[in-house]
Amino acid sequence: MRMRGRVLRSIRARLLLFISVTLVVVCTAIALTTVWVQRAALLGDLDDRVTDAAERSLGGAQLHDGLGFLDEVGHPAGLLAARLDEDGDVVSAAVVSQNAAPKDLTTVQRTALEGIGPDGSRHTRTVPGVGTYRVTVLDGEGARVLTGLPMEDVQQMISGMVVAAAAVTAAGLVVAGCASAVVIRRQLRPLGRVAEAAVEVSRAPLNRAGEVTALTRVPVRDTDPASEAGQVGAALNRMIDQLESSLSERRRTEERMRRFLADASHELRTPLASIAGYAELMNRGADRMEPALAWRRVTAESARMTGLVEDLLLLARLDEGRPLQSAEVDLTALVAEAVWTARAVGDGHDWQLVLNIDTPALVMGDEARLHQAVVNLLTNARVHTPAGTRVVATVETNGPDCAVRITDDGPGIPPTLLPTVFERFTRADTSRTRTPGLGGGSGLGLAIVAAITTAHGGRIDVQSEPGRTEFTVRLPLAGAVPPQPVCAGSEAVTGRSQGS
Repeated sequence: MRMRGRVLRSIRARLLLFISVTLVVVCTAIALTTVWVQRAALLGDLDDRVTDAAERSLGGAQLHDGLGFLDEVGHPAGLLAARLDEDGDVVSAAVVSQNAAPKDLTTVQRTALEGIGPDGSRHTRTVPGVGTYRVTVLDGEGARVLTGLPMEDVQQMISGMVVAAAAVTAAGLVVAGCASAVVIRRQLRPLGRVAEAAVEVSRAPLNRAGEVTALTRVPVRDTDPASEAGQVGAALNRMIDQLESSLSERRRTEERMRRFLADASHELRTPLASIAGYAELMNRGADRMEPALAWRRVTAESARMTGLVEDLLLLARLDEGRPLQSAEVDLTALVAEAVWTARAVGDGHDWQLVLNIDTPALVMGDEARLHQAVVNLLTNARVHTPAGTRVVATVETNGPDCAVRITDDGPGIPPTLLPTVFERFTRADTSRTRTPGLGGGSGLGLAIVAAITTAHGGRIDVQSEPGRTEFTVRLPLAGAVPPQPVCAGSEAVTGRSQGS
C-alpha cells in the first residue's frame, strides 16, 4: 500500500508540475503580450501628441525670437521646448510649468537633448532633474525647434498594467493549481484502485497453485473503456482471468500427475512384489508349491509388468508428438482381423462385423498402432460385459472420414465414470487390487486408443446408456486433409467411457 501511495503521489506531483509550468508559460506570454500591445498603443498616442505639439511650437518659433512662443496660452504643463542652431546644438531650452512662467534648463540639462536630427522621428531622453521625455525636432523656414512631452503618465500606466497582470496571473495560477489538484486526484482514483488490485494479485502465492482460490479484480466501475484508467483496469481483469485459468489448469495437471504417479507406482509394484514372493518361495524350496507353477506365475507377472511399461512408453511417445509410421491402411481388413481374434479369445460373446462402405476404407497411418486401438476397444467390450453380450464392429465411410464403431448391448457405463474414462488408470473397478483371471486391466487401454486416434488426426467419442454403449473412432480417409492432430487427452477427445 505504501508503494502504491508513493507511485500515485509521484504521478500527481508530476502532473501538477507539468500543468503549473504550462500555466506559468501561458499566463506570462499573455501578460507580456498585453503589456507590449498596450505600451505600443500608449507610445503611439504620445508620439502623435508630441508631433502635434512640435508643429505648434515650430509655428510659434517662426513668429517669435527665442522661446517667446512658450508665453502663449494653450501649452500643456510639462511641455519641453528648445531652440537649436544650424549645427544642432541647443541654444536655449525651457519647460512649461503649471501656473508659472517657463523654467529655463541648465547647461547640463540641455546637454541631454543634443544629438537629435531634424527628421521628425521621436526619441526618448531623460533630462536630469526634470524627467523622461518623448522628444522630436522639426526644421522649417530658418527655425529649428525641439519639442517634447513627459512620459511619466505613460510609464505609470504601463507599470500599473504590469502589476495588475502579475497579480491576475498569480491569482489565476493559484486557482488553476487548486482546481487541477482536485481534478487530478479525482481522475487518479480509478487508477489507484487498479494499482491496489495489482498489488493484491502480486501478493498472492502464485508459485503454489493449490493455495490460490480467487484473485482480486478491478471493480466494474473502473473498467470503463471510455477512459484510459478503465482500459487499464479491463486489461488487468482479462490478465487475471487468464492467470486464474492457467493456475486452475496447472492444479488439475498436478493432481493428474500425482494420481498418475501413484497408480503407475502401484501397478509396477504389484507384479514386482509377486515376482519377489514366488522367487522367495522357489529359493526356500517350498513343498506345497510346484516349482513349475511358481515359475509360470513369475513369467505371467513379468509379462504383465512388461506390458504396462510398454503402454506407458507408448503414451509418453505419443504425448511428445513423435511421428508415427505412415502408410496406406485398409481399415476393413484391419477391423475384420481384430474381430476374428476377439472371437477366438472371447468365445462367450456374440461378435459381429458390419461393413457400410461406399468407397474403400483406406487411411494413412501406422497399421500396428491402429490395430492396437481397435483391439483395445474390443477388449474393453469383452472385459466389461457379461458372457452372451453382442458386440458389433462397424466400418463405414462418410464423406472425407472413415468411422469405426464398437457397439455392445451390455450394462453400459456408470455416469460418474464417463467424464474421466479416457484418462490414464481409469477403471470401472476403482480398487487397485483385482482378482487375477477376471480380466481386470491397468486402466490404460482407452487412454492409448485416444492417444493413437488423435496422433492420426482423428477423434474419438462415446455414447452410453444401460443396454447400449458405442465407441466411435473417426479417421480421415487417404487423400483427405486431416484435422490438426493434438496430444492425447486434449479437446479432440469429445467423449468418455469405461477403461480397459
